[in-house]
Parts: sequence; C-alpha cells; structure tokens
Amino acid sequence: MALNIKEQLKNCQHSHTALLATNFYNLETLLAIFKAAAEENVPIILQLTQSSIDYIGLDVAVSMARQGLKDYGLTGWIHLDHGQSVDLVHKCLDSGFDSVMIDASEKPFQENVEITAQVVEMAKAYNANVEAELGYIAKLGQQQEYNYTTVEDAVSFVHQTGVDALAIAIGSAHGFYKATPKLDIKRLSEIHNATDAILVLHGSSGIPDDMIKDAIRNGISKVNLATEIKDTFMKNLKETLMTTDEIDLRKVFPKATNSVIDLLRNKYNIVQA
Repeated sequence: MALNIKEQLKNCQHSHTALLATNFYNLETLLAIFKAAAEENVPIILQLTQSSIDYIGLDVAVSMARQGLKDYGLTGWIHLDHGQSVDLVHKCLDSGFDSVMIDASEKPFQENVEITAQVVEMAKAYNANVEAELGYIAKLGQQQEYNYTTVEDAVSFVHQTGVDALAIAIGSAHGFYKATPKLDIKRLSEIHNATDAILVLHGSSGIPDDMIKDAIRNGISKVNLATEIKDTFMKNLKETLMTTDEIDLRKVFPKATNSVIDLLRNKYNIVQA
C-alpha cells in the first residue's frame, strides 16, 4: 500500500533525503514534472498556488494531476502552496488535496498560531498534511531581510498548532536572488534538533546545489521549486519563437517542456542524494 504524504516526509526526515515539491502552471509544465519524475523514478509533490488555481480551474487542475500520476505510474501528492485564506484551504481539501499550506506568516505570531491551528483541526477529517510558514521569507517583489526563524518560536509554534510541516526562514527567498544566497545551516540544525516537525525550504531557485544538499543533511525534508520552472520554460519558448514562424503549439511547446525536464532531472537527483 502506498504511503501517504505524512509518512513519506517522515521517511525523508529519517533518511536525510527530501521530496522535491514542484509548482505547475499549465499542461506543459505538468507534463515536464511527470516525465522527469518517471525517468528518475521518484515520488513527487505537485503544487498549486491560488493564481494557478484561478488560471487552470480547481477541478481541472486536480483532474489533470491525478490522471497524470496514474498514467505515468508515479507516487505523488497534490499540495496547496501559500494558501492565503482558510476558505481556500477548505475548498482544496474538499477537492481532494493531500496537503495544504496556510500562510499567515506576515501576521503577528499569535495570529499566525490561531489561523494555523484552525486549519490543522479542519484537516484532521481529511487526514491531510498541513504546512505553515514562520519567519520572514521574502516573496516576489519584497526586500530580502535576514529575520530568521528562532528555535524558541519554532518550538512554540509547532506545540501550539500541531502543524505537520513548517517552512522556516534561514536565508532563502521566493524568486531569484540578486546575490548568491547563504543559508544559515547552524540555525536549521538547531531547529531540527528541537522539533520533530517536517522542515521545508522555500525559495530554492538559485540556491547552489551543494547548499541544498547541506540543508537536507541538516533537517530539510521538503524542497519547494517554482521560479526556475517558469523561467526555464519561458526562456526556451522565447528563444524558439525568435527563430521560427511555426504556429502549431504542439510543435513549439515541447521544446520548452524538454528544457524543464532537464532542469527537474537534476533537481530530483540533488534531493535524493
């Protein structure tokens, strides 16, 4: 019997490996994830944000993901990335998501606790994994700040909420970096030693491979990848469109899809090493 996502993440925690959680935005990026994962024979987490759900449609996105997992013979789970409201989380749980993230990280600590605890309680009826975020992890367009998650806050947050997984601020940021990032591996290790929650690295796009491996060795069990997928696809698509008058999407898009497959094969090898 296949493991559920909580069990799989716990296995990763114990073996010092990680699951790569990849965002998809359309059929082409979803196919790239399936094909790369099938080639590398790895389990996957498929992530959707509010904007991707609005673009694709909730039921369509879930149907595409479930059918693809079946067609490619993959073990995988569907996760809501950066859910901004309890209402959205509830809709995703009703639609069959295996895992949800409630992101109240920009609210005061105690309000983050209360909202997250509400989602944890709601998710029990679905046996769904719940992820939250604690500390400042800059989002696209925000200024990077080095306001890291403290050990004390992490322990208190997990204790008060009962959350399964926690995205922590240790020097990463969403989107690309202006300078090479430097993760606080010591802080990560301290948090890992102080709590049994699954620790999540957001903003892996642009972080050197060796640094990601070091983070996994020291407690990260889930690595999120989004920006590099979009960037790789669009760069390749733009290059193709500059050199062809082809109007058949079915001939133009596969080249961009293949570039994402190459990216993801390397990423899967990094997290499983």
